[in-house]
Amino acid sequence: MTERDTYSIEIAGVKRDLRLFEIKPGLRIAILNILGDTELVAACARELAKKVASVDYDIIVTAEAKSIPLAHMLSSETKKPYIVLRKVYKPYMGDAIKAETLSITTGQPQLLILDEKDRDLIQGKKVLVVDDVISTGSTLQGMRMILEKANATVSGEAAILTEGDRAQWMHIHSLGHLPLFTD
Repeated sequence: MTERDTYSIEIAGVKRDLRLFEIKPGLRIAILNILGDTELVAACARELAKKVASVDYDIIVTAEAKSIPLAHMLSSETKKPYIVLRKVYKPYMGDAIKAETLSITTGQPQLLILDEKDRDLIQGKKVLVVDDVISTGSTLQGMRMILEKANATVSGEAAILTEGDRAQWMHIHSLGHLPLFTD
C-alpha cells in the first residue's frame, strides 16, 4: 500500500490521522471516513447532540452513505427519527423527489432521492440536516432542494467537520474544521 501524508486531528476527544488525497492538481483534502469507526461515531454523536440541543427539529435527514452511521447514532442520542436520502433510484421508491449535486470527492454529479415512503414522514416537519463533512456545500444544497420540494423546513445543519472556507460554515453546528491542503 502507498504511504500517504496524513493530517492529525482530535474530534470529540478521539484522535485520528486522516489520509490526504489529491482531488485536483495542487489541492488535497483530508478524508474522514467514519464507516466502521464505532468509537468515533459514538463520540461525535454524543457531542453533536449537545451542540444541536437548542435547535427545534422533528427529524434528522442525511445523505447516503458515509454519514448514515452518524445519523443513526444521533437519532439514538436525541430520540428523533432519521431519514436517508438515497443516491440510486429503485422502482420500489415510487414517486420519489430527486435533486442533483456535484460531489467534491468524486468530481461527478450525484443524485439525491427522497423515497416516496418518507415524503409523508417529512412533509411539514422541521429538519436537522446532518453530514459527515461539509466542504463545498453541494450536498447540503441538494438536501435543501429536496426538503423544500417535500414542504419541510430546515431548522439547522450539523456536521462532524467543516472544510475549506470557515466563514462560509459559521452557521453549521460542527465539532471541528479541516483546512484545504495546497501545494
